[in-house]
Amino acid sequence: MSVPPTAAGPGAARPTAARSPATGATAGRPAPGAGQAVPGQPLVTAVTALSGLVMLAAGVWALVWPRDFADFVRFDDSEHFLHDAGAFQIGIGLGLLLALVWRDALAAALAAFLVANTIHASNHAIDLDIGGRASDPWLLGALSVLVALALGQRLRRLGYVVGHVRPATTPALVPFVEQKTVVVTTHRRDGTPVPTPVSLAVDGDRAVIRSYEKAGKTRRLRNDPTVEVAPSTFRGVPTGPAIRARARRLDGAGSRRAAQLLRRKHPFLHGVLVPLAHRAGRAKTGRTVHFELTPEASDPG
Repeated sequence: MSVPPTAAGPGAARPTAARSPATGATAGRPAPGAGQAVPGQPLVTAVTALSGLVMLAAGVWALVWPRDFADFVRFDDSEHFLHDAGAFQIGIGLGLLLALVWRDALAAALAAFLVANTIHASNHAIDLDIGGRASDPWLLGALSVLVALALGQRLRRLGYVVGHVRPATTPALVPFVEQKTVVVTTHRRDGTPVPTPVSLAVDGDRAVIRSYEKAGKTRRLRNDPTVEVAPSTFRGVPTGPAIRARARRLDGAGSRRAAQLLRRKHPFLHGVLVPLAHRAGRAKTGRTVHFELTPEASDPG
């Protein structure tokens, strides 16, 4: 964050920004990979995605149809070794694909290895009649348990936010950059507060959320755009102080941008599950809508 020449002299101290312990992001300064433009990135993304999909397909082929795979690659038909080759090809493919949507390399590597090793352990259990030791499935299974524990600890360290996040350029939004769930409190016409846990993504000096067209929250925001936002548990129990903000419904490019921000922060939840749920219930709940939340000037910062 630069200081204009008219605001401070050459020797003046520069203000410091809050730094995330998980990613190193600061308010106003994105962490590496957090939405920054990288030269040649489309090529990198395309090659990585293609490689991951090819490895996944090859792995499933070797695992499920080992003889056909052996004939295709002109390799000796050793069923167990082809099963294991399939397991680790799946792990490599998954690791490549996760690297595109998860911001933490260690979490992506642990998740990919967990899947590969668990399939590997299953192979040794299923293929006991053609070789191996009876202890192999148990030893490999124990390794998967340890990896799962390590992955769980790493995900907790990340606050269960595995996707890419954008930095906050206003201090009021810094606590929400890597926050998985927030509670947004809207108000009925009589002023009664109604708290609702939702996902939120920060983008500079604003944040975005999504809702249903016919949801009560959407109707309440239409009548009163003033909201309170606080970090919370998955069930909506506040875990930190709230800020006041004003909501504005987004359309067109703004709505698509909001969807992209949520999808990048929560690749599985808002990239797969929520869109499927919204589409399945569209006849009853209406289409998906997005809102921009801008902190009120009265908030600190």
